[in-house]
This record gives sequence, structure tokens and C-alpha cells, in this order.
Amino acid sequence: QVQLVESGGGLAQAGGSLRLSCAASGRTLRNYAVGWFRQALGKEREFVGVISWSGASPYYADSVKGRFTISRDNAKNAVYLQMNSLKPEDTAVYYCAAATIVGVTTLSSGYDYWGQGTQVTVSS
Repeated sequence: QVQLVESGGGLAQAGGSLRLSCAASGRTLRNYAVGWFRQALGKEREFVGVISWSGASPYYADSVKGRFTISRDNAKNAVYLQMNSLKPEDTAVYYCAAATIVGVTTLSSGYDYWGQGTQVTVSS
């Protein structure tokens, strides 16, 4: 079992930045691809980005490409989501999730473990 805990959410102004962290316990994240998803109020959960177990070639949704960056520190058993140039439409609960796969997936059904989420609110 892997337990995931997100942190770093909060209130930001449009154009600002936030850095979310996803900390793992129970098992090392080293062997897992880690994805970020978000769910805005009244909307379906959507894919944000994913990083493979090796950290190579992170993949992003078009809506965040060029603004968000995923990185991982396997020594700290953590994955990060750096969010720059935030927009009000980025407001959502953000979740990290771990998948025992080779490569990456954008499908939420492909992930085995989920965190509880952290709220990000971007004001205009």
C-alpha cells in the first residue's frame, strides 16, 4: 500500500505561482508513475500531468502545458507540481495518484493509489 498526501494548496492571484507536493509513505514511489489530476466544483476530474518512474519526459494536458512542471525526488519519496502563471480556471481540488505501470497514463482508471486532494483557488 502507498499512502499519498498532497500539500501546498491555497489561494493565489492570477499570474501567481504555487507548488504542490505529493508525499508518499508505506512504500517507495520510485517504482511508480505519478500523475496529477484536478476537479473543479461541478466538473469531472481531469488529467493535469504525469511523470514516469524515471522522471523522464513528463507529459501535460494542453491546458497547463508551458505553465506547470512536474518533478520528482525519489530520495525524498515525493513528487511536485510547480504551477506558474495561474489562471482562475485552474481553481480546483488537486490530487496526486500513483500507478504501477511502465510508462505513463492519462486515465484516472490507470492509477492505483490516490491522495485526499488539496484545494487551489486562483482569484482574478
